Amino acid sequence: MPLRVLDLRGTPPPYGASLPRPEPPGADVHDAVAKILADVRAEGDVAIVRNTAAFDKVDVSSGIRVAPEEVKEAVGRVEPVLLGALETAFERIVASHAHEGTPPGDHVDGGITVRHLTRPVERAGIYAPGGRARYPSTVLMCAAPARVAGVGTIALSVPPGSDGRVDDATLCAAAVAGIDEVYRIGGAQAIGALAYGTESVPPVDVIAGPGNAYVAEAKRQVSGLVGVASAFAGPSEIVVVAGPNTTPAFAAIDLVVQAEHGPDGLAWLVTWSPSLVASVTEEVDRIVAASPRRADLEATLASAGIACLVDGPTEAVAVANTVAPEHLQLMLPEADGLALLTEVQNAGAVFLGDWSPASMGDYIAGPNHVLPTNRTARFASALRADDFRKHLHAIRVSQEALRALGPKVVTLAETEGLPAHADSVRRRLAALNEEGAS
Repeated sequence: MPLRVLDLRGTPPPYGASLPRPEPPGADVHDAVAKILADVRAEGDVAIVRNTAAFDKVDVSSGIRVAPEEVKEAVGRVEPVLLGALETAFERIVASHAHEGTPPGDHVDGGITVRHLTRPVERAGIYAPGGRARYPSTVLMCAAPARVAGVGTIALSVPPGSDGRVDDATLCAAAVAGIDEVYRIGGAQAIGALAYGTESVPPVDVIAGPGNAYVAEAKRQVSGLVGVASAFAGPSEIVVVAGPNTTPAFAAIDLVVQAEHGPDGLAWLVTWSPSLVASVTEEVDRIVAASPRRADLEATLASAGIACLVDGPTEAVAVANTVAPEHLQLMLPEADGLALLTEVQNAGAVFLGDWSPASMGDYIAGPNHVLPTNRTARFASALRADDFRKHLHAIRVSQEALRALGPKVVTLAETEGLPAHADSVRRRLAALNEEGAS
């Protein structure tokens, strides 16, 4: 299955009109999700049980929540090497998120003190995909910033397997990350349960975690009732920017890595080397033919496997900025990659050089792998601790500041036709003048 070639040589940026654009969810997805959410809101657990039976072919009527003892037992069943890997990854993810941001403090200007305060949300909901694969790494990635933020309770929702259980690796990750509650619910009904609450699932304040088009659409529809972190975290995407000296085998496997997640994502090679297109395509064909996930790979590459030819590195980054991918790999010599990095405007995460595959970011580098997709990297960022925090400002005005700045507030309030706003300051100014006169 060759990559579809898009030849933009001779076409100067901007490339908005020249590139395929992601299709928005169709009416079928929107309407199906809206019905599921309405059912969950109206019927609670009954709708969860019915939809899980319909979509996952699993009966969860015996209990939607995974018992804490089952989580502990899963830790004892997994291989020690897996437990060690999960613990190492979680420690590194926590350390990376703890390093983010600036400490709260006071800003003093002209007698007005503004104190910057942060408060964690009380309950966070995490969605970890299932069905096609298990994703214990997503559990770690979502729980770590919530823990760093100081969230009180973290609830995890995971689609059950065909036996009705959540697999041991995912439960082990939940234990390592200190997850408080685990629910065996998937799809749009899981998002509805977390947003609205049911008899078994208390509602949360923020929902984080990637999912398929139905999960992403459900998060879009409940956004505003709850916080939805990391914009549109949907099907996986990668753009690999590669030069003539890039190792074809590395570029090919990294395109396949993201296509492996299944349909609706994208895998783009952007280069100014026609010979590299041919060699990478040959390698992709070999990898796909031998993969146990061949059907998923072929589905993604058939719709969004593209080799884009451009005139040079600057044009390559212009294409990447237009696509705004979840993952961007600059597979170039170090100096060239660092130079191009200054031109990168839109990407969820950037990986520099031949030895920095996105897989390292997916698991253990530290920054989050829950990243904006579907071009939302134009305005959104990776999941971070701040997604689980609220920012408060406590303002203290001195008498001197009120005297100096209060008249300006009166002017502005009267201009806007808000006399009570103006009066609240004017009365205080009068009181200060009386005190001064006495």
